Amino acid sequence: MVEHWSPKPSVPGSSPGGPASLFMNIKIIFISISIFFGFLGYYPYLKDLITHKTQPHVFTWLIWAITQGTAVAGIWYGGGGLGAITLTIYTALAILIFFISISNGKRNITKSDIMVLSIAFIAILIWWLLNNPLLAVLLVTGIDLIGYIPTFRKSYYKPWSETASSWGIFALANIFSILALERYSLLTLVYVSAVCVINIILYTYLIVRRKKLLVDTSEKHT
Repeated sequence: MVEHWSPKPSVPGSSPGGPASLFMNIKIIFISISIFFGFLGYYPYLKDLITHKTQPHVFTWLIWAITQGTAVAGIWYGGGGLGAITLTIYTALAILIFFISISNGKRNITKSDIMVLSIAFIAILIWWLLNNPLLAVLLVTGIDLIGYIPTFRKSYYKPWSETASSWGIFALANIFSILALERYSLLTLVYVSAVCVINIILYTYLIVRRKKLLVDTSEKHT
């Protein structure tokens, strides 16, 4: 059984303008901001993807579609409520990007990529067969973080092949999703918090690598 803490006050018969109503209004504001940042982040990414400026790793997005789908199911199951909406949208968009990347993206699939994908399916089976959503979400969180490895590997040599601004905006969307959660527990927090941190790291990594390559190129021409 997953223990959780909910800041939502229990106010039987409270008026529409009471504490419970204020709580929900604040959460609605947070998730609205999160959704705004989510679409703001995905717009340039999808635009660059369609114009072939961004070349996503096809396996990364397949893994993310599976892991996000499992994690968001866990957040809904754990009572995350409004805080799960943005990740639900992300899951749908991850599936869309996966299908687009089949023709436009990178396909250098390694044995480790296949292994990670297999573990993602095992996580789903753990939930179904063992009825243990927390273990499944913890597993897909780890898998999701590992799923970033192909993108980090690709971006080391081609940092401009990713839309850096999108990853920074995704992190902002994650922050407001956390604030919008109606219940806080390991089940509802672990995935979105971990993804928020790794998005910040990836954004920083892309910026640093771009500056490093520009400096190296400049020194070669001096």
